[in-house]
Amino acid sequence: MLAFTKMNGAGNDFVVVDNRDGTVRLTPDQIVRICDRRRGVGADGLLMLVRSVSGRAPWAWEFYNCDGSPADMCGNGARCFARFVQRLTATDGDVMFETGAGVITARFEGAEVTVNLTVPREMRLNESLAFETGAQLVHSVNTGVPHAVVLVSDAESAMVQSMGAAIRYHPHFAPRGTNVNFVQILEPGSIRVRTYERGVEGETLACGTGVTAAALVCARLRSFASPVRVLVQGGDTLRVSFEDAGGGFRDVRLSGPADFVFDGHLCDSNP
Repeated sequence: MLAFTKMNGAGNDFVVVDNRDGTVRLTPDQIVRICDRRRGVGADGLLMLVRSVSGRAPWAWEFYNCDGSPADMCGNGARCFARFVQRLTATDGDVMFETGAGVITARFEGAEVTVNLTVPREMRLNESLAFETGAQLVHSVNTGVPHAVVLVSDAESAMVQSMGAAIRYHPHFAPRGTNVNFVQILEPGSIRVRTYERGVEGETLACGTGVTAAALVCARLRSFASPVRVLVQGGDTLRVSFEDAGGGFRDVRLSGPADFVFDGHLCDSNP
């Protein structure tokens, strides 16, 4: 039987598996079945704890979207993963682990977890993209994975599914596509974000790298100072802190909850 832990970070939920001994091998189809909300555990993604082979950190992860595809980074997943490692190893200090985007360090303060993110890159602002419905102004930045950012007047009425899919598959972001964030400015230093996630192919209740991308774009376009408060679709508020280095950003950190939901076992017939 496969032992697992169900966790969520601001409503972004994950199945987490301890594979330090290297005995767990899951196919993409098996990951899809585990993440299925009717026939499996149900999750936006699956995280697997493995030993680092590079020696850059004590631990590493393998991260998979709910469609079975691998991904380099996930901000909410990183907070959950760090909390999982903390409980498993009974550590009192910071937790370091390696992701496809680089080494992440997590710090703990009560129920909140703060993770440092990799240096953002490839920020592009005010790009006009053509769609059947007309031109759309889009901003983008890679915060470990690629993100597009669209400013809207009302996040509640944003066409997250239809417009999110159109931007996600736009040739401008080919061949891998992009995640898409619809951002409403609530007040200076405070935004609301709804995210269409690549690999989920729909809206999630929160996306950590997405809210980070949104906060950094607003810092550049609207001169937001650190930290930026971000209200996500699940109702939680995350916090994005950063140092504006003029030409770019550094010391980017994401803070928010990381909660255990339950522990369980999957029988041999599933996956």
